Amino acid sequence: MEDDDLISKTQLKRQMKELQDLGAALVKLSKDQLAHIDMPDNLREAIMECRRFTRHEAIRRQLQYIGRIMRDIDAGPIAAQFAEIAAPSRRQTALFHVAERWRADLVEQPDAIARFVKEYPEADPHRLRELAEKAREEKRASKPPRRYRELFHVLNAFLQDHARRHP
Repeated sequence: MEDDDLISKTQLKRQMKELQDLGAALVKLSKDQLAHIDMPDNLREAIMECRRFTRHEAIRRQLQYIGRIMRDIDAGPIAAQFAEIAAPSRRQTALFHVAERWRADLVEQPDAIARFVKEYPEADPHRLRELAEKAREEKRASKPPRRYRELFHVLNAFLQDHARRHP
């Protein structure tokens, strides 16, 4: 064996921990999401078995077993498929934050509506202006933020829809 082929004990432990963490993430997926991931039957059975357990120690041992199974297979494709499933939620989170920033701008800066419509021409400026003004009034009157929330929901739905149509 050459020196290049040797893996340190620490590196080996790190790789095993990463596989075990991937296994734990797979256990948390819904049945539908798990069905879309191509994996060996014994791994799928071990994951399903782990879901049955309620005691911490039993779950910990089963996750170690899942990690051991994953050491014997090429886990790269499984990790890639998992990343594809997790990616849309990251994108939605990013869009959620964009909607929060736009909402704050629309409420605090009256000229922000023009900027929003310039960036998203298909947006309804009258609806946005109406909601932003009502949200400002709520804030001034120290009322519950009903319109403020409604403005966010309108923006978030619009941005999510826009992202689906213009990937």
